[in-house]
This record gives sequence, structure tokens and C-alpha cells, in this order.
Amino acid sequence: MGRHFEVRAASMQKTANAKAKLYSRFGKEILVAAKAGVPDPEMNMPLKKVIERAKANQVPADVIKRAIEKAKGGSTENYSSATYEGFGSGGGATVIIDCLTDNANRTIADLRACFNKSHAKLGVAGSVSFNYEHVGLIVIKYNDEEAMMDALIMGEVDLKDIEVDEDMMTITVEPTDLNKAKDAIEELIPDVEFDVLETTMLPNEYITLEGEDLKLFQRLVTLLDDVDDVQQVYHNVQNINDPVE
Repeated sequence: MGRHFEVRAASMQKTANAKAKLYSRFGKEILVAAKAGVPDPEMNMPLKKVIERAKANQVPADVIKRAIEKAKGGSTENYSSATYEGFGSGGGATVIIDCLTDNANRTIADLRACFNKSHAKLGVAGSVSFNYEHVGLIVIKYNDEEAMMDALIMGEVDLKDIEVDEDMMTITVEPTDLNKAKDAIEELIPDVEFDVLETTMLPNEYITLEGEDLKLFQRLVTLLDDVDDVQQVYHNVQNINDPVE
């Protein structure tokens, strides 16, 4: 199984908590995009792109509508993006955290608490991200690699990689081409359903943790996911979902 799909598929399990987090994440992104321009996707391209990604990730229409209505109503909520980097307790374990926050002091305090409780360490900007690649990631049920490559080339998509495992295809593209890739795929497969459609950070190398190191890193990721300001958590631990005895 391809490394991209293995790592990302595990993080996309549709639990109730994961769905709530996903809806909250896109709700914030839509609100920010709507307030940055006009709250009309036909007149605001960044907003339109966020809504398309939200729909592809099965975010309900009412969640999208509420975020847009909040922007139209002159919401005083103002979020800014911030990225933090750090190290797990195990040798070589790294993590990148993307946040949208309306209070940077609260956010860093919450993150520091997560790291302290997991015997992990926050790093400075660039201490981890140099070893990650920023990509657009798509996972769909499809196995015709040649047809997909032709469609993406015709769509002028900057393709990085295609991996096929059984009937699942993982596609990585330049992050700025994610929506172009989505359009090309929908033209090739009109009824396509996206398992994953997002920009992400993929590590250049993955590591495996064991014992207490794995347990502590699992705790770190779980605690970070529970922080309201956290939008995405990226890491390089391949066996994050393994049971720990």
C-alpha cells in the first residue's frame, strides 16, 4: 500500500469526534475566506475553493451556510493563521500544527500544555518543516493510472505522483493545483467521491515508534486534536494507530 494513502487513510476515520472537528475546521476556513472578501462564492474565488473542498469532504450544507451567514451578519470573530512545530519524545518523531486563532497567547499556552503532558518539545519555526513537503493530496476509488495521468496533464495540473493500491488511487499535486486537479478528475469521473481532498504536509521519511515513546506520541496527537484552535496536525510516525501494550 502506498505510503501516502496508509498514513492519511488512518487519520480520515469517520468517528463522531473527527466529523465534529472537520466541520469546525471548515466552518472557520469558510468564515475567514468570506470575511476576507465578499460572502458570495461566485464573487470570491478563495471562498469558492474552500466550499468545494468542504463539500468534497462531506461537510453538510447547513454547516457551510451557517459560516457564510455569520460572515454576512458582520461577525466580530477574527482568526489568523499560525503554524507551530515540535518534537515527540521518541527519537526522530516530529509534528507540525496548523492553527486558526483569535488569541495567539491562548493558543500557544494550550499547545505548550499538550507538549508538556506528552514529554514532547515545541520547536522554533523551520526546525521541522524543512523535512516535509507541502502538497495537494487526493484519494479516490479508481485504478486506471494512465487515464488519470492523461486527464491531469490535459488539465495542466502539476502532478507530483500517482500511487495505486488495489482500487484506491492516491494523487499528489502542487498545492496550488488542487482545485484544477479536482476539476480534471470530475471531468474524467463525473460521479467520483473523494476520500481525501486537501492540502497537507507529507514527511520525506516516516519513522516507527514503540512502547512508551509510541504511547506518549499518541497522547500528544490526541491532545492536539482536542484543541479548538488546531486545524491540522501533521507528523511522521507511520504506526500512530498501533495498539500499545
